[in-house]
Amino acid sequence: MNIPFSPPFIDQSVVDQVLDTLNNKWITTGPKVKALEQEIKSITGTKEVVCVNSWTSGAILMLKWFGVKAGDEVIIPAYTYSATALAVLHCGAMPVMVDILDDFNIDPDKVKAAITTKTKAIIAVDIAGWPCDYTALKELITDPKVQRKFRYESEKQSLLKRILLISDAAHSIGSLFNDKPAAQECDVTIFSFHAVKNITTAEGGAICLNLPYPFDSEAEYSYLKMYTLNGQNKDALSKSRGGGWRYDILFQGLKINMPDICAAIGLAQIRKYNHELLPQRKKIALQYCDGFQHEDWFIAPPLVSIQRESCYHLFPMRVKGLTEEQRDQVIDDLASLGIASNVHFIPMPMLTLFKNLGYKIEDYPMAYQNYANEISLPIYPQLTETEVEFIINSVISCVNIQLNNRIKTIEETFIVHKQMAVAS
Repeated sequence: MNIPFSPPFIDQSVVDQVLDTLNNKWITTGPKVKALEQEIKSITGTKEVVCVNSWTSGAILMLKWFGVKAGDEVIIPAYTYSATALAVLHCGAMPVMVDILDDFNIDPDKVKAAITTKTKAIIAVDIAGWPCDYTALKELITDPKVQRKFRYESEKQSLLKRILLISDAAHSIGSLFNDKPAAQECDVTIFSFHAVKNITTAEGGAICLNLPYPFDSEAEYSYLKMYTLNGQNKDALSKSRGGGWRYDILFQGLKINMPDICAAIGLAQIRKYNHELLPQRKKIALQYCDGFQHEDWFIAPPLVSIQRESCYHLFPMRVKGLTEEQRDQVIDDLASLGIASNVHFIPMPMLTLFKNLGYKIEDYPMAYQNYANEISLPIYPQLTETEVEFIINSVISCVNIQLNNRIKTIEETFIVHKQMAVAS
């Protein structure tokens, strides 16, 4: 078989939306982007949504919007994709990495210990679509002792009067928290629509605003839309209308707007997401759990609890007793059978950039433990039951070979040591 890891979902409805955009001859930011923003508002229940050209751009924008700058600190998990930290670095601030819990997500107790008077924001990452413990994180940032530490140095910070809570929801569109969209749990929630995500625009992202009073969400939406267009007070569509050519640059913005040609892809997908695409992902995740349930080495990823439900973006299973090197061999063996698998993620302290900045993986033992035996399996609507069964059987075979090899190696080592002891 040939089973890719995460191909985009492209059906006729996607093709039709893209062709409609091309036929209308308006391909940059315009009506398709606005329609996508409205669809995201509808499925998340958030106050306002601003589409951008990537998750990273959205995070940089919101940190700059809040006034994060050199000398400030932003708390993030050590276990995430590098964009979480890079967004902070691009603002000149310092990413303060903390360890994670066994469920892959940021540890609120470690967050609490890391807060200083320089802390301006916390970016919590919903790994694989599993929401973080937002109850604990919200209790933390509203704790009077923590609020007294906060030093506001910008207009937005003086309005909020506490640490900004951002959800890195790159994986988690459609996830639930207390039976509501998890996107409602933070001040700011940022999605990714990269090619491998549950909903894709090829490249893209969306910022969801849940800012409390006295913030005016509509006013912030208008301001952020200008921010995505170099601080310009008119978008291209407005300028193209008769007599509308004159514009002004009101402040130093960024150029990170999403074009309509990209929004068209996501627009078609999001309209069938909750009733078709998401249920199919859940079905496959449950098939995996059922297929591996009798293997004593299988550690299932967190999927559903009383309080939370994943959006099944990834299936990050772990293998008890497998070393990092054996995990890598399992991935290679699966590839030889035509199955593409992955690892989410290499903890940032193991990457050259962050090692050179002084981060050490030894300071994040849970991050390394989860990484060393994690394997992400294919999970997407196009997978057939036959393919899922083939993946399950192949994983069981490949893992058991490696575990049996390890037992054999341990036994051989024990015999050698015993012989040496007798000889001495």
